[in-house]
Amino acid sequence: MGRTRYQAGQGARRLAELPGAALRAVWREGYDGEDFRADVMAGLVVGVVALPLAMALAIGVGVPPQYGLYTSIVAGFVIALLGGSRTQVSGPTAAFIVILAPIYASYGLGGLLVSGLMGGAILIAMGFLRLGGLTRFIPHPVTTGFTAGIATVIAAMQIKDLLGLELEGAPAHFFERLVAMWEARATASLEELGIGALTLGMLVVMPRFTRRFPAPLVALPAAAFVALGAGLVWEGFEVATIASSFETRVGQALYAGIPPLPPLPMWPWEAGGPAGGSFELSFGMVRALLGGALAIAMLGAIESLLSAVVADGMSRTRHDPDSELIAQGVGNVVAPFFGGIPATGAIARTATNIRSGARSPVAAMVHALTILGAVVAAAPLLGYLPMASLAALLVLVAWNMSEARHFAHILRVAPRSDVAVLLTCFGLTVAVDMVVGVGVGVVLAAFIFMRRMSEVTQGRLSEEEPAAGQPALPSDVMLYAISGPLFFGAAQKAMAALEIVSRETRAVIMELEQVPAMDATGLVALESAVETLREHGCLVALVGCRGQARELLERAAIAERDGVVIADDIAQALTFFNSSGTELAD
Repeated sequence: MGRTRYQAGQGARRLAELPGAALRAVWREGYDGEDFRADVMAGLVVGVVALPLAMALAIGVGVPPQYGLYTSIVAGFVIALLGGSRTQVSGPTAAFIVILAPIYASYGLGGLLVSGLMGGAILIAMGFLRLGGLTRFIPHPVTTGFTAGIATVIAAMQIKDLLGLELEGAPAHFFERLVAMWEARATASLEELGIGALTLGMLVVMPRFTRRFPAPLVALPAAAFVALGAGLVWEGFEVATIASSFETRVGQALYAGIPPLPPLPMWPWEAGGPAGGSFELSFGMVRALLGGALAIAMLGAIESLLSAVVADGMSRTRHDPDSELIAQGVGNVVAPFFGGIPATGAIARTATNIRSGARSPVAAMVHALTILGAVVAAAPLLGYLPMASLAALLVLVAWNMSEARHFAHILRVAPRSDVAVLLTCFGLTVAVDMVVGVGVGVVLAAFIFMRRMSEVTQGRLSEEEPAAGQPALPSDVMLYAISGPLFFGAAQKAMAALEIVSRETRAVIMELEQVPAMDATGLVALESAVETLREHGCLVALVGCRGQARELLERAAIAERDGVVIADDIAQALTFFNSSGTELAD
């Protein structure tokens, strides 16, 4: 009883230590002025890099750009404060676009914010339930497939702004959107295409010559100057900008583009429904949003923990996955109350943070404050950024995200079963959605894994002499050796050979020394084989079982059955057979 109370107390203290694990670890190790200066400089750099990305990602979802900035400010600060990774930067990411765009189209901003809040609550629960380590069990073909699928959808969604197409409505489904853009091809603008191509060219070429300045920091303002100058020189030259595409009313004031205001407190469910309609929060609405919330939580967990692993590799640190999940959850619960859309760990911004010299979560908090300062001080200037330039930035993000060379490499060298998982996950992510793609991909990969494990697990009737030190077996005692995990994918195959035990056999020794684990199905198959042997009058000894397999057999009380024993070795099994009253051959 005392031990149970002690363990419960230890568990409670461990849970209490999860929030802010990274910041506390840095503080314990010692944090001085030099570390703070390094973090401030890194935070300023990554804040400047994140500024256009946050706007572009929000526009990709369909919401005004300031909501992406609010996400980086609020969620970025809260997650860094409470997280388990020292150098990770969180905010809106491209992967979320394919999930959030349909939610926004169907339920409006109110539904989007509420689904993000619900997803955050699920992430908190995952962290407290210690599920942070489970994401490493998602097979690589699944993550590669859905990531490439998401990148494909994101790139396709940018065609509208790259060409300046005027669509009727905003279809969220991939193929419906392609059809709508094809039907609107006559509205394409060479001016928009030119500005988009200029931006994309600079984004691609500039890093090949210098990395002293982030490419987006140069390419987007340059494109804005070119568009502004061309409009002054050539009559009729006009491209869509943030200021011309969005307007926001705050109280009695109407702002073109981004309001020069910090994130203001709000009730997420009062943000409005689709097409400017109302959003009514109810149990039915929560149930309708639950699927999207689960998708947000699942993708948020996967992406943030993958990003944290990348950060560990680059900075030689170690993150706490459960603490990171809790932080991501809290950030996504708090952000909607300030207009923030769902956020997660961002690999590109995290890498920039580390390369810029970040040493602690303080850098990510400075990144959030940098974006806040830019919103308050430079919102009118941000309004000049062309929509085609932001679309070009997302095209490049999608290309980098797709890892096309790695995708092609898997197609060439991986086993056909893994290729099938990859293509299935990719196709379903594009054609249906990410949740279906990942779900089907994981299930398919699990079946393939079970098939492979069933090939590893074997059971065989041994006619060989026992190993050195073991007594010789009587002629009517059969040794049956099982090797490999005995679980539902392999149990029936492992027990199949017992069906041909001859009638002259009086006892069977099942050697389980090479069985590292056993599940309920394996136990049932083993019990069924034992019962069949007992019906034929055979004694049964289970020899060499240890660890989890032995614990399971003892809980099942299999040795309490008449004629069955759990023995440490063959000699002990033979002693049991001889003491049971059954006469064995010499």
